[in-house]
Amino acid sequence: MNRPIFIRTVVLFLCVLCGSAGVVRAVWPAVSVNKNLYAYLLKQYIKNDRVDYEGFKKEEVKLDQYLNVLEKTSSKNLSRNEQFAFYVNAYNAWTIKLVLSGYPGIKSIKDLGSFFQSPWEKKLCRIDGKTLTLDDIEHKILRPRFQDPRVHFAINCASKSCPPLLSDPYRGSILDQQLDSSTRAFINDLTRNNFDGKTLYVSKIFKWFSGDFKDDVFGFFLKYADTSLKQALLSKRGEIIIEYLDYDWSLNGK
Repeated sequence: MNRPIFIRTVVLFLCVLCGSAGVVRAVWPAVSVNKNLYAYLLKQYIKNDRVDYEGFKKEEVKLDQYLNVLEKTSSKNLSRNEQFAFYVNAYNAWTIKLVLSGYPGIKSIKDLGSFFQSPWEKKLCRIDGKTLTLDDIEHKILRPRFQDPRVHFAINCASKSCPPLLSDPYRGSILDQQLDSSTRAFINDLTRNNFDGKTLYVSKIFKWFSGDFKDDVFGFFLKYADTSLKQALLSKRGEIIIEYLDYDWSLNGK
């Protein structure tokens, strides 16, 4: 064996002695993405579900450094949960970068689009050696590959009616808990959904992506509703009408 290759091979994995039979198995170290810069920015500039874009603008160099980390990461080497977290973080970080390209001169992310091209169709996300759009990440990777409706409460479109941006990066090691927490927070937020009489007023997210929720908004709400909301919904089962709320596309700045 070529000596440099042999050395790299030894460095890449850890051999662990398993059991009394002396069987040696290769245990590969878990691969994750360094999120320290992104974690710092989120902690600093996400407060009360609002984004301090002025603060992000002042430290845009740090955001660029994190985006460079994502660009140099080979997602195929990540575990499934780490991949999921990687693409959610990439979507959210590149959305912030997109907003900063026009900030402070915009009132909505839609101001960055045109009649011919929405902002989500702009090629700007450098990932896996390609330049993708935000739509590519959401509709060609996150939704079809992971098929988890909770993703809709993890990605943020920089608008007031969007599920709020988490003040911590998504992490493969605790991804399920984070997705559950974000989903429950959105479902039980009376400023985003509410139940009045026999009418359940919900975000248009549930209309736009009804298939992701198996065309069962009521069932999804029952799964994630807190005790009081769940009891109220159950008391009117079979009578409930679903209405979709207007979507506020104004910037989710502070």
